[in-house]
Amino acid sequence: MAAQKKQASKKKSKKTADPKKTEKTGPNEKSGSRKSEDKVKRSCTVVGIGASAGGLEAIEGFFAHTPSDIRIAFVIIQHLAPEHKSIMGSLLRKYTNLKVMEVLDGTNIEPGCVYLNPPNRDVSIFNGKLYLTEPTQPRGTRLPIDYFFRSLAESETDKSICVVLSGTGTDGTLGLKAIKGAGGMAMVQEETQAKYNNMPRSAIDTGLVDFVLPVEKMGTELVKYISHPYIGGPEKIPTEKEKFEHHLQKIFILIRSTTGHDFSQYKMNTIRRRIERRMAVHQMDKMDEYVAFLHKNPGEIRTLFKDLLITVTNFFRDPKAFKALNEKVVLPIVKTRPVESTIRVWVPGCATGEEAYSVAILFSEAMKLLGRHLILQVFATDLDTDSIEYARMGIYPDSIVADVSMERLKNYFVKEDNVYRVKKQVREMVVFATQNLVKDAPFSKLDLVCCRNVLIYMNTALQKKILPLFHYTLNPGGYMFLGTSETIGEFTDLFTPLDLKWKIFKRKQAAATLGLERTALSLNGLILEDAKATKRKFEPTPANIRLLAERTILQDYAPPCVLINENFDILYFSGDTDRFLSMPAGEPTFNLLKIARDDIRYKLSTQLRKCLKDKTPVKNKDIKIMQNGNISSVDITVKPVLDTTLKDEFMMVLFETPEAQLERRGKKKEKQADKDMEPRVQALEQELQSTKEYLQTTIEE
Repeated sequence: MAAQKKQASKKKSKKTADPKKTEKTGPNEKSGSRKSEDKVKRSCTVVGIGASAGGLEAIEGFFAHTPSDIRIAFVIIQHLAPEHKSIMGSLLRKYTNLKVMEVLDGTNIEPGCVYLNPPNRDVSIFNGKLYLTEPTQPRGTRLPIDYFFRSLAESETDKSICVVLSGTGTDGTLGLKAIKGAGGMAMVQEETQAKYNNMPRSAIDTGLVDFVLPVEKMGTELVKYISHPYIGGPEKIPTEKEKFEHHLQKIFILIRSTTGHDFSQYKMNTIRRRIERRMAVHQMDKMDEYVAFLHKNPGEIRTLFKDLLITVTNFFRDPKAFKALNEKVVLPIVKTRPVESTIRVWVPGCATGEEAYSVAILFSEAMKLLGRHLILQVFATDLDTDSIEYARMGIYPDSIVADVSMERLKNYFVKEDNVYRVKKQVREMVVFATQNLVKDAPFSKLDLVCCRNVLIYMNTALQKKILPLFHYTLNPGGYMFLGTSETIGEFTDLFTPLDLKWKIFKRKQAAATLGLERTALSLNGLILEDAKATKRKFEPTPANIRLLAERTILQDYAPPCVLINENFDILYFSGDTDRFLSMPAGEPTFNLLKIARDDIRYKLSTQLRKCLKDKTPVKNKDIKIMQNGNISSVDITVKPVLDTTLKDEFMMVLFETPEAQLERRGKKKEKQADKDMEPRVQALEQELQSTKEYLQTTIEE
């Protein structure tokens, strides 16, 4: 036994010397060095393998069935005791002819090699080399697999590959998400085969895994995958441009018919790479072959849809950016806002919810620090229903310790087995909803919009529609928080920068004509149309002047009202309806009966059903409501919108307050006392009445 150990030690010593020798004799010229490194990166695919308890058996099974002539470099990351000398190298050599060696600081990566992480060191990859660093987290909270997978995603981008094997805990899950966000591939051991299935289950639960296989079949699939043109270099899948565009449009049609979402205005390079990656998974080289596959397999359409939506997200991503947000936005808002008032935040493209909860935690900390209680409403939306459901649960793997401080974990999370659950006090601040940022109605009266790393996936034309939308939704002086690679482009008249480095902007009070040129109202919600994106000066036209007059009169004379459909869903708000309607806690809704205040809900329900049945106006007078401790009254009128050109049925619900009634009675008395008024004044009165009637017709239309 001693002789075997000595012999193994000699072999190990000999093999670990190779990377050092390669580094010493490698090219040193300045201009050629980078080219050489890039060549190494392109010619050698790197696969990260993460394993913990029960991982030895899984790793041995993996390499026992992996060809020894494979042109891949494997980096195995295990959970090792700090002072324990691993014997993995000597054991693994019995199952593979690949070179097995321990990682040294600055090791050059070569194909056909297996690199093992040393104890008490984190491994990262950069420009074709492996580097060692001392861990910053104490033992028990270290996440060496996530650390390497994230580094691999940044270094190898869409060529990165990760494999998650047996282990307890959830290490590897966040790193896998980073690799998928970069366009890479993820492979996981079958739960039933794994000796400890916590790590595989956590990875599979992300919904992002490409292959779930027993370890014996993984090597074969890897060989197929890396032989695909997707991995082969700059020239990927050879397709004629016209044919590619033709097939791409077919794919867009299939996705839209299945999910209702249109990706035609997203950046084509990103779309193409994600499609090619799915083709590599299915070993297809031709676009028409993949289009035919989509037709026959609707499940693949949804998988591709989720692939196109993948964004890298985690708690407090870019900590310095969130620090700037806290100092320049969160603290000033909390400090200056009246106590018990409401702060409204929108997080579009929230994915699995980490960013939305991060913002809620920042505001909670600020309120605690300044001793001020305010009501926080964070509206978090995303296209992906599965991501929204995940976010609603507020349960995350224990590997979030890499991004969330121990103090925040203690204050805002509850530890349960291998996961952390967001505490109820934070969870109730955030409302999650499925929403299409491009076509669905936005939230309004916002103090902050956090839209990070969403615009980078959209083309310029689509960005020009979204940025004015954010301007519209924000209160005067509201804030916008973008990703570090995003910009406001030409919209310097809408936003002023607070922090250019971390992309924090403040809303400008733009000319009122902006809305007249760009905004159109439809029954389905608010749609922003960038009619003249480069035009800033207002040129009066009959339509613009009429719209301005209508808006002014509508604000001054018309009572608060809402337009609803036959299902009682609100399609349009006019005036101040906050006294009568209130968004409930939990999932957001625009159903009138669900957001109507308790005082009026029962009578309003009766009115709506009677109006829908009889097609005649129904009015309820002097309904008592409680407002800020005082009792007041309101008259509610429900009127059918009668128009034979409309397919669906619509109703207008009007709320008339005592103040408005007194004002109207006063006007009637003035009219009675002034029967002998001048004919010109009478004409004006008649004109005003006609205008009101015209406005009512306009609202109904």
